[in-house]
Amino acid sequence: MAKGTHDYVDDPRNQSILINVNGELFPRDEAKVSVFDSGFILGDGVWEGLRVHNGIIVLLDEHLQRLYAGAKAIDMDVGIKRDELKQRLYETLDRNDMAKDGVHIRLMVTRGVKATPYQDPRVTISDATIVIVPEYKNPLPETVNKGISLFTVHVRRGDPAVQDQKLNSHSKLNCITACIQAAKAGADEALMLDPHGFVATCNSTHFFIVKDGELWTSSGDYCLGGITRGTVLKLARENGIVAREKNFSLTDVYGADEAFVTGTFAGLVPVHTIDGRSIGWEEEQQMPGKMVKQMQEIYKKYLHSEAAKGRGL
Repeated sequence: MAKGTHDYVDDPRNQSILINVNGELFPRDEAKVSVFDSGFILGDGVWEGLRVHNGIIVLLDEHLQRLYAGAKAIDMDVGIKRDELKQRLYETLDRNDMAKDGVHIRLMVTRGVKATPYQDPRVTISDATIVIVPEYKNPLPETVNKGISLFTVHVRRGDPAVQDQKLNSHSKLNCITACIQAAKAGADEALMLDPHGFVATCNSTHFFIVKDGELWTSSGDYCLGGITRGTVLKLARENGIVAREKNFSLTDVYGADEAFVTGTFAGLVPVHTIDGRSIGWEEEQQMPGKMVKQMQEIYKKYLHSEAAKGRGL
């Protein structure tokens, strides 16, 4: 079982899900891609994690915008237009009878099959590979309510000239090595710094602190343009809460009133400990903190309002 914000409630229905591979549905045990696929050989591709609320893939347009922008940045042709991909996603949900909450989708697009294991995109001999994996997955209630621990790792978020962190690519080794170090230190997830030593993000989520009634998150220069991150910033400002994107250090983090992380899967999750230090509350105090609880409620209402708009097909 994974740890941190991606802990989930096991659901036996996942053993019989249908997975969409290039427009064709396969039982879980029969869904396969080639060993010559660019994603398997090189991590050459882009992906999105999507959340279903009341049968609606919430913020789907924003996720597809990021997916297609990432594909364009690496000169990869997705092969189908956004409306067709949107239709394929919903067809996959419908064939799996997934019309309720508690569904998470992994959408993966790779450059396609290669003639030989080699990095040059010009040896690709197929269209892009598009895989849709829908699963019944709910975050553990104790994760959302009691929070997680973080450990600041030595693995940094890289310079965009090395590998741009804004690209949601299949190649996640930077985040994986950070996750390993945090796990070996006994924490749930890794807190990662940028090349200058300022706080950047976590290995699989975005990081926020609460300081004197304000929300702070990183400048965004060294992290993925998170959909949930951006939504939380927007909602906070709409509700009269000062929300800043800025450089700040571990000194600010250790002295924060509260801390939390954001992600598509679990939404807003409180952080109770960073590098062995309790953040913002004593052990006997209730979690999540006041600001985190307020933002969780605001975010939940927003998801319901977005789902009420329907599929938009």
